[in-house]
Amino acid sequence: MLNFLRTLDRRWIFLLMGLAVAVPLLLRFLPPNSATLMDRSVFDAIEDLPDGSRILVSFDFDPGSQGELLPMAMSFARHCGFKRHKVYFMCLWPLGEPFIEDAMKILETEFEGLEYGTDFMSFGYKPGGEAVIKNIIVDWKQLFITDSRKQSLDNIPMTANIKSAKSMDLIVNVCAGDPGAKQWVQYAATPAGLPMVAGCTGVQAPLLYPYIPDPMAGLLAAIKGAAGYEQIMLEEYPSLEELKSARFSSTAAFQRMGPQFVAHLLMLALILLGNFIFLLDRRRGGTR
Repeated sequence: MLNFLRTLDRRWIFLLMGLAVAVPLLLRFLPPNSATLMDRSVFDAIEDLPDGSRILVSFDFDPGSQGELLPMAMSFARHCGFKRHKVYFMCLWPLGEPFIEDAMKILETEFEGLEYGTDFMSFGYKPGGEAVIKNIIVDWKQLFITDSRKQSLDNIPMTANIKSAKSMDLIVNVCAGDPGAKQWVQYAATPAGLPMVAGCTGVQAPLLYPYIPDPMAGLLAAIKGAAGYEQIMLEEYPSLEELKSARFSSTAAFQRMGPQFVAHLLMLALILLGNFIFLLDRRRGGTR
């Protein structure tokens, strides 16, 4: 048996990993999950604002990271919709703009009475990275003359009286790298004293934890953070239960936790098994 495991073709391991991901997806397996204090901090930052507050939302990611980040991005949009906040979308990544359109579609179709230009709008993509952030903190209309639909900002009710990003009550950033949350902290939240929350990929989270709790009130880390946020949203807004089967499901992150959970268990089992065989061989004086 040990010799069989020692010489096992790696393709069997690939097959096991494929099954570990596919089977939970097909069976809709949902592992135990609980929201963390960090997830609650992010939720409270939006929830505790007075209805109709101004929120700047920047989607700084691309399709390569949407598996981790799109669920939390759509949850942010829904939360703002429930609170009737005024949402100002933008992105520092060129491929982030389609996700803004998806978020605005959610606000337009799921929340009666919300309209573009009055309750939400998009500045679209602007190249320049941190230079863009530095400019809008000083004078928004020096850099942005029109919105993403080429309408003059002076003709849009939400932006007619906006002078700079200092007019915002909260910054929400969903990012996959640079420019992203780090630049928003350094060039907007810190110098302007603006509160901020963010969501990021798993590999980025350790780099952003030092910014918590000031100036960032909280951080959603990868799919686990997004799932915790969804859980809080379902508890606070039960009507989201009806959207579980929507194109952008209200439990998209939670559904992805199943395959991740089983795949992680398989990886741990394989690591333990490999080390057990190695130690047994060494004890017997066999090959290492």
